[in-house]
Amino acid sequence: QPVEATDDAFWDQFWADTATSVQDVFALVPAAEIRAVREESPSNLATLCYKAVEKLVQGAESGCHTEKERQIVLNCCRLLTRILPYIFEDPDWRGFFWSTVPGAGRGGGDEDDENARPLAESLLLAVTDLLFCPDFTVQSHRRSTVDTAEDIHSIDSCEYIWEAGVGFAHSPQPNYIHDLNRTELLKLLLTCFSEAMYLPPSSDSSNTNPWVQFFCSTENRHALPLFTSLLNIVCAYDPVGYGIPYNHLLFSDYREPLVEEAAQVLIVTLDYDSSTSSSPTVDGTTTGTAMDDVDPPGPDNLFVNYLSRIHREEDFQFILKGVARLLSNPLVQTYLPNSAKKIQFHQELLVLFWKLCDFNKKFLFFVLKSSDVLDILVPILYFLNDARADQSRVGLMHIGVFILLLLSGERNFGVRLNKPYSVRVPMDIPVFTGTHADLLIIVFHKIITSGHQRLQPLFDCLLTIVVNVSPYLKSLSMVAANKLLHLLEAFSTTWFLFSAVQNHHLVFFLLEVFNNIIQYQFDGNSNLVYAVIRKRNVFHQLANLPTDSQSIQKGLQRKKKTPEPISRTNSQEGVSMEGSRPAAPAEPGTLKTSLVATPGIDKLTEKSQVSEDGTMRSLEPEASQLSPEGNPPTALSDGELWSGETSHSRRDRRRLSSASSSGQWTPTPDWVMSWKSKLPLQTIMRLLQVLVPQVEKICIDKGLTDESEILKFLQHGTLVGLLPVPHPILIRKYQANSGTAMWFRTYMWGVIYLRNVDPPIWYDTDVKLFEIQRV
Repeated sequence: QPVEATDDAFWDQFWADTATSVQDVFALVPAAEIRAVREESPSNLATLCYKAVEKLVQGAESGCHTEKERQIVLNCCRLLTRILPYIFEDPDWRGFFWSTVPGAGRGGGDEDDENARPLAESLLLAVTDLLFCPDFTVQSHRRSTVDTAEDIHSIDSCEYIWEAGVGFAHSPQPNYIHDLNRTELLKLLLTCFSEAMYLPPSSDSSNTNPWVQFFCSTENRHALPLFTSLLNIVCAYDPVGYGIPYNHLLFSDYREPLVEEAAQVLIVTLDYDSSTSSSPTVDGTTTGTAMDDVDPPGPDNLFVNYLSRIHREEDFQFILKGVARLLSNPLVQTYLPNSAKKIQFHQELLVLFWKLCDFNKKFLFFVLKSSDVLDILVPILYFLNDARADQSRVGLMHIGVFILLLLSGERNFGVRLNKPYSVRVPMDIPVFTGTHADLLIIVFHKIITSGHQRLQPLFDCLLTIVVNVSPYLKSLSMVAANKLLHLLEAFSTTWFLFSAVQNHHLVFFLLEVFNNIIQYQFDGNSNLVYAVIRKRNVFHQLANLPTDSQSIQKGLQRKKKTPEPISRTNSQEGVSMEGSRPAAPAEPGTLKTSLVATPGIDKLTEKSQVSEDGTMRSLEPEASQLSPEGNPPTALSDGELWSGETSHSRRDRRRLSSASSSGQWTPTPDWVMSWKSKLPLQTIMRLLQVLVPQVEKICIDKGLTDESEILKFLQHGTLVGLLPVPHPILIRKYQANSGTAMWFRTYMWGVIYLRNVDPPIWYDTDVKLFEIQRV
């Protein structure tokens, strides 16, 4: 039966209780009970929500000076965290927080203007006020009695930023009570924002999250200090415990839950589709200075706006060092086990790093201008290698690869990879001596040959990254050179080429890698040249690929006998590094969340050509000049360039090749011919034509079987004037699109859902953005 809103005695019992924890609230208020109230006495649920918000508003107004008020605020906070997901899961209730509540049981007549505020807005504003509440969530600046207590509305919250870093130099004394209170309030914020989990994925980017939209708007007077506090709290965190190993075992760390919560709130507020943003100022490049606002304003989302306008070198340094320190934390674990606290929020950090690079181009260029980028690269390669066999970590694999794809679009990334790799992070890969480029290629080879089969859609991306960096690689090790040739060997078998319509793209990517290195970096790459000469039959087989129906059928027959996706034979695996553990598959019963499909590589990237002076120009389809072949270029994706089809021959292909009654695709001689004729083999064939006779002659003359002599010869050889004119370097740069924006949204919320198990905020509610699956 409905309880009157004025019956304070009844409602107060919900928050008057002392010393409860959020876990207690979850235990005391079971899901079934919330749903029952929602269905059977909706007016009571409505009153409860409204009363709880009212208590938060009162707490924010009064400044929470007494212990009792603080306890009430925390209990209301916990209660709302518990109830909100059940309001979101029911479409009929979803608008409830956005309706205005009549002045139920409020005395006085001066709050008519206040009544116009929807409940959601009152709630968000109260929480932001409470996050800068002296002696509750921040250190008070006044040292005196309660009567001159700071008035919460007159304080300038920019003086109360939680941690030194971007835009703030003073590091407040850590106070674990404040940390705990902030964590509870941020948990409530995250729960408010989680309405997004209850809507199915849609490519329509216009459906912005109303909670985030209001929170990140000018209505929130604490937007700047809060953004700064969250960013600084994350980037300043050092899990090692002030540099003393094993320190974390001595005292419990109150900072980590706060850092984790801050990272999650931050990435959710930055969920913004930059591909649809009309404003060119997101990277600050079109405005006069980074902080100049005379041009069209940046996005309405202030958090995205502030992030895109950070521009001081020392701020970039602080952010990059912080993210690199945290990402490397699991690697430090390996050589001093348990010496440092092992953090678990690396996926949130990767999303944050992605957003930084995507929304702030100055940050991206800063990252790439020093070898600090390698401090981000090595942990990413470590995660990719470690997660490759685990289907519950496919999302982690994707974000790692997306970040490397974004970085690889810039020339500096390829140049930085030439730095020798000396850190010995134990990884389950062959031992090698070489550069970071070798590490990257060896890890990518491992992912392709021994990863989970769900990773196949990433092969295009992995090889695109290698193509993008290849023109800058000065000297590959023998191990890495052999890995590249092993991939070519695996991808150019007839059954692989004929078994799917896009498989031949992988061969095109690899040939492009070899051509780039031979044309632009021949001098230092005798290992690769030697490997190409040793495996020359692979190139000859490609050049003589059969195109008649009978051979195509025969090639496909071979597939039925060898189900193994890529043979591991004849790739000299070698011994793995000392101390490494093999990549393990997911434990049965592990929970994972589903992800939406990612766009194909031709949608993910756009081509740019590198000119003589190293500048890039975008190869826009509308360019009117003639292409090298002398015919006007049309907008062709890689797939079409290599499949030799325009949209209208694609229609014919649908008619021709779907001869099989089931309507599934079958390869035809015309189809094979259409791309075989475009295989870029000229450079390699010319190299073999010149060098193979010379190498054979050395072997016969000197009776050599020793590689080192041949390598010495190749090192001093030159092909100047003998190779075809170098082709222009093509870089495929990542471009933002609504497909990836949606992917990031589902991935990010999936991570947040699975990471919040204590208390299990969203567990067993009717989430629509993704499915929860058990391995």
